[in-house]
Amino acid sequence: MVRRLDVTGADGVRLAAWDFTEQTAPQAGPGVLLLHGLMGSASHWAPAARRLAPRHRSVALDQRGHGHSEKPAAGPFTREAYVADAIAVVERLGLGPVTLVGHSMGALTAWQLAAERPDLVRALVICDMRASALGAASQREWQDWFGRWPVPFASLDAVRQWFGEDDPWVDRPRPARGAFFAEVMSERPDGWRPVFDPDQMLTSRETWVHDAHWDSLAQVRCPTLVVRGLDGELGRAEAQEMVRVLPHGAYAEIPDAGHLLHYEHADAWWEAVEPFLNGVLTS
Repeated sequence: MVRRLDVTGADGVRLAAWDFTEQTAPQAGPGVLLLHGLMGSASHWAPAARRLAPRHRSVALDQRGHGHSEKPAAGPFTREAYVADAIAVVERLGLGPVTLVGHSMGALTAWQLAAERPDLVRALVICDMRASALGAASQREWQDWFGRWPVPFASLDAVRQWFGEDDPWVDRPRPARGAFFAEVMSERPDGWRPVFDPDQMLTSRETWVHDAHWDSLAQVRCPTLVVRGLDGELGRAEAQEMVRVLPHGAYAEIPDAGHLLHYEHADAWWEAVEPFLNGVLTS
């Protein structure tokens, strides 16, 4: 049974965390915290969390502005706020020293937390997140992309169709991508709309796309696995350079996977990360 845990984050923001831990696993002590990417939700980690749940404390967080967590109109949606929220969850739920598993923006939050508070983190998994700056052009592309969404959607099938096939960013049919976005939609009187505010997502992204994050990555002292999909956003050369910069870095690659590697190819993702997690969670 999945339990909802309400946690107060930075600035008093109300956060929703989801505990997947089974009765056979320890109910206290170090655990695993799973952090989704921009526009994502804790539910996207459900397959991974359920694999961890029989033996380990397994918690997934809806980060501020996402899922069931608060979406404060005035923010802030800074890097500092996201990191402070994650720290609050680790401390208030007693998860430390925690193993952090992050995807995309959630991976950046994870490694910034590990760099800032090494006492709280025992290991880290980075899924398809670049350390290099993406630049102003990337931010403009995202703003234009949000403007092309045909909202409100008439149905969840329409959501799946657009994000899985009709979206100009899709090079070939990707049903898993459609399903991914269907999970972050809610029904309104006029149709289906995202549970998040696109403007808040752009504000969140604005705080990290213009900067490189190599310095904070180099400060991560715990064992770290960098995972990329062969068709993802993180290129092989950059991923391997991230591993080189990390004092205790390791590398894994998933064939045929794109940016949503943990969701689109859950079994292959687990095969790639399980040996690493077994090593750090049993040590």
